[in-house]
Parts: sequence; structure tokens; C-alpha cells
Amino acid sequence: MLIQDVILHLLNTLEAKGFKTLVHFELEGVCELRNNQQRLDYLEINQKLALLGIDGELKSEYWKNQWEFVSLFNGQSPLKEAQNLAHAMRVLPTIMCQHGAEKVMMVPVAWGADKGRYIHGSGAIFSLDTRSVHIPNAIQMNVSVENQQGENLFAHKGLGEWIQYELLVNSYACCLLFLPEEDAFKRLALRQDYGLDAELSSPVVLSGGHQGSIALYKEIGKHNQVMGLEPLFFASDNSVLHYAGDWRKTARVEHRIGATSKNYDPYLNMLFILINVLEGISKWQVAETAPKFEDKVLPVSLFDEHNKQNGQEKLGALSLFKNDNWFANKIDYYCIDMPNIDGMDLGEKIKEMMLSKYQRTVIM
Repeated sequence: MLIQDVILHLLNTLEAKGFKTLVHFELEGVCELRNNQQRLDYLEINQKLALLGIDGELKSEYWKNQWEFVSLFNGQSPLKEAQNLAHAMRVLPTIMCQHGAEKVMMVPVAWGADKGRYIHGSGAIFSLDTRSVHIPNAIQMNVSVENQQGENLFAHKGLGEWIQYELLVNSYACCLLFLPEEDAFKRLALRQDYGLDAELSSPVVLSGGHQGSIALYKEIGKHNQVMGLEPLFFASDNSVLHYAGDWRKTARVEHRIGATSKNYDPYLNMLFILINVLEGISKWQVAETAPKFEDKVLPVSLFDEHNKQNGQEKLGALSLFKNDNWFANKIDYYCIDMPNIDGMDLGEKIKEMMLSKYQRTVIM
């Protein structure tokens, strides 16, 4: 409950400043179907999610037996959104097994979960190569900010760029939050290590722009498509004759580099997002233009790696998070006036709560 209280405090802080933050999760996973079962019963699953008060639904994803849990835009607060994901991660395996699944896997990589390789350069045409494809599963966070009139401020110059920049800069030392197990780092290396560049488009480094791992979508999206289009006029065969729309409504930053994992904590990741939103807003109010970010390679492991050739040590995600004070310091900074924390070193307490999950791991 402590982290939820902190999230609520940050949301009240944003509201007092005249801002409303919207955050939505997307969670991918894979399942094995029961014998003679062709597909999951998504209708029944989604009805049960609705009865549980979860603002989200399950749908099929690209790969065989891959599924995706996506947020519904019901006006839920970021705190309710984190509660939605935490609840969904607990109940989905049981519900899915009631409606077609034999086994449900919420893992960074579903090893050998599909077969068939694309012809190089086609992106859609299968070759005669029937080797296994290892499927990466992501957890994405989409964030936007509105003013008191309900206008998406990412449509204005600068704010979206600043929040994107803050997330890019601060995701390196805090990558343990969204890459919380060793297979999450193997997921980042799938394309290179298994020759899956034609099949997979997963991000592998911290990068910005509109196609990077932390992408800002304004007029155009990840695939250079026009954003915010909605069908307006239909022909008799239901084909779309004319689109209308406004990209200003859908402008957002998408944090695409997180990995599906039982160790993923929706509350800590929501806390991370909100701190970056507050940081981005404060800097945008002083300077309209955010600095340019140079692509940065993420750690390759949870653990430190010693290079015998040059004697250097590359820090893993655990040590990076342990050694860095940004996350804890910012929690203290934004929660200095939070009630009922007298004498509590709040930022350090939350940081230690995160690291305690790995207490059996030696952190140098």
C-alpha cells in the first residue's frame, strides 16, 4: 500500500499544478491450447475481466498462441491502471485455462513457441526454413498529459519531447524496474543471437524519435502511419471511403522496452513514469526544447560481467540500480510534504523493497 499511497500523492501534486496524466499498459504473453482447441474464447475471458472491474481486455497477437492484454480507455487514473494490470496478471492464467488454454506463460521469451522463418527482406513471406522462432513478450507503457481543459499537451511543442527525454535518460540506471529477470536481457538479444531480425522488431537499445524504444508519436506513428485516423464514410461493402481524425488526441510517449515477467511490478513502474512526467513538466516550463539524446546500449544482464581481457567490469542491472540514487532522491523530493512519513527515509525504503526481491543474489 505504501507505493500506492506515493502514486496517489504524485497524482495530487500533478493535479495541483493543473495537469492530468494518462498512462496505459499493454501486456503480451503466450499460451498452449488444450487438445482440439483452436483458439481462446476471448469473449468469455473479457466478460470475466469486466466483472472483476478490470479496465482491459484480451486479444490475439501476431504470433501463434500469443495474446495481448490491452487497456480500455475508461478514464481510469494511473493508480487504477496499475491496479488493473496487477489484478490481471494474477487472474489471467486461471481465467484463460477455463476458456481454452492448457498453460499460460507470462515470460520475457517464449522459447521455441512458433516455427517458420521469413524470406530475408520480405517481412511477410515464409521461407522453407522451419526452425523455431523465440517469441519476445513486452510490457509497454503509454503516457500523455492533459491540461484542465482536457487538451493533450503533447500536441504543443516541447512537453512530449521533454518527457521522452527524461524517460530515455533515466531508464538506463532504472532498467531493473522493467527488465526484472535474466531472460528479459536475453529478449533484447534475440534478433542478434538467433538470426531473427526479419521476424522480430523488438527494440534492443534506448533510443528516441518516433520509432525508438521510447518513442514519441505525434503526427506519425511507429510505422510512419498517420496518427489519429478514424473511419468516417463507408461504402456498401463496408470499405472505408474517407477517414477523419486528429493526431492531437492520440499523441503520446510509448515506453516499449519493458519485458513481461512475473517479477514486473506495475506500481513501481507507474511510480517511475510519474516521476519522469513531473521532471519533464518542470523542465518544459523553463526551456521549451529538450536536448538531443544519443542512443545507448542497455546492460546485457542482471549481473555484473568481468572482462578477463581488459580487466574491466560491466555492471548489470542490479548493481546499476543499487549504485544510483536518482530514483530514491526523486521520491523524497516529490514526497517531502506527503502526510504520515515523519522520519521515514521513503525513497531508500522503496528502493530497498525493490532490491529485496533479489536478496539471494550477490550484489557487488
